[in-house]
Amino acid sequence: MTDDGTDTTGAPTRRETIKYGGAIVAGGLLAGCSGSESAPATDDASTATETGTQRATETAAETDTEATSYSVTMSPVGEVTFESPPETVFTRLTHHADMAFALGHGDDVTAMHAPDYYDGLWNQYVERLPGVTLDWTGLYSSWKPSKEKLYQLDSDLHLADPAWITQQESWDRADVDEIAENVSPWFGNSLSDIHREPTGEWADDYEYYGLWEQFELVAEVFRERARYEELAAVREELRSTIDADLPAESERPTAVMIAAADIQEIYTYTMNTPGFLTAHTRPLGPRDAFDGSVESNSVVDFEALLDADPEVILHLGGMEPNTNMADRRVAFAEDPVASEITAVKNDRVYAQGARYQGPILNLFQLEMTAKQLYPDVFGEWPTYENGPYPEIPEDEQLFDRQRVADAINGEF
Repeated sequence: MTDDGTDTTGAPTRRETIKYGGAIVAGGLLAGCSGSESAPATDDASTATETGTQRATETAAETDTEATSYSVTMSPVGEVTFESPPETVFTRLTHHADMAFALGHGDDVTAMHAPDYYDGLWNQYVERLPGVTLDWTGLYSSWKPSKEKLYQLDSDLHLADPAWITQQESWDRADVDEIAENVSPWFGNSLSDIHREPTGEWADDYEYYGLWEQFELVAEVFRERARYEELAAVREELRSTIDADLPAESERPTAVMIAAADIQEIYTYTMNTPGFLTAHTRPLGPRDAFDGSVESNSVVDFEALLDADPEVILHLGGMEPNTNMADRRVAFAEDPVASEITAVKNDRVYAQGARYQGPILNLFQLEMTAKQLYPDVFGEWPTYENGPYPEIPEDEQLFDRQRVADAINGEF
C-alpha cells in the first residue's frame, strides 16, 4: 500500500472510504461499566438488549445505497464512520472471526488466532450446515500480531479490541492509532469475555457487551442487518425452547467445564459468570460442582475433581479433530482416582467446542449443552468419539440447520 492511501489516478482508494469519524478515545465514547466478573450479565437475554438495539439504530445510517456514509459505535473505540462495508477483515479471536463468517464474510478474514486449529474445529460444526463452506487454513496467526504484518495485510477493518492489543508487549497506544490512521480502523470488543478489567488508558470507561449484542453492531458495520436478524430470530426461538423446559435449579446436575491437552494438566472454567465465554452454559444454569471455591482458569488434579464429584464433565476442545473422546474417557476410567468421579462412572464426560464462540458456534453449543445436561428434557446427546458434530434426527434438533445455512449464504 502507499503511505498516503491514494493511487496514481488521483481517485480515492478503498482505504480512504473507511475511516474514523473521530479519534479513538482512551475511555471510549460510551458510558460503561468499570467492570468485574460479578457484574450483571447481558448475553443470556433471549434477544439482543434494548440498549444494543437503540445503539445500533442511533449510530447506523438507514440507507439503501452504499454510497452514503454511515457510523457505528462500540466501546472501546467509539464511533467509526464508513463509506462502504469492509471487504477484508483482520481478526484476532474466534468470536470475531465467527461473526464475519455468520454474516457471509468468512472468506474475507485475513488473520485469526491459530487458524488451522480453529478451521478444523469450526468445520466440525459447519459440516451440519447444508451448502456452507469455510476455509481459514493458512491465514496469518494473529495471537501476537506485528504492526508490520498489519501493514502487509492491508485489511479494510481490524475486527479486534485495541484495549487488548495494547496489552501485548510490542504494542502501545501510539501503535494502535498509527494502524487506525494508516491502514484501517479498529472495531471490536474482547474484554467482555469474562468482564475482564481494562488497563492503562482504557481503564476509565469500558463497556461490556453480550455476544449477540456485539454481533448486532458488527452486522451494522458490514451492512448485513438482514442476516443478523434472521440468525437472531433462530437464537431467540432456541432460547425460548430452552427457557420453557429448563428444570428447576434443585433438579439440575452439578457440573464442571475443563480443558486438558492431556490428563496431567487440567484447567477448569466457571460456567455461570458474566461474559460471552459462558454464553452457552450460563443460560442452562448448571450447578457448579466446585461451588465457587475454584477460580476460572485454575489448574486442578483428579483429587480436586473427585472432591467436587461433578455429575457432568464438559470437556472443552473435545470436538477438535485431533482429540479422540473415546481415548479421553478411557484415560479417566482407568485412573484409580478419576474413575470414582460420578460423571466418569455414569459415562457423562462430554465433548465441547470452544469458549471464544461467535453466533454460529453458540447456536450449536447451546443445543449440545442442553442435551448433555438435560437429556430427559431435550433429548439424548449421542455418544461422541470423534468427527463432525453428530447428526441429530430432525425432530430432536433444537434449531433449524437449513435456516442458519440460508442466512449465512444470503439465500433467505
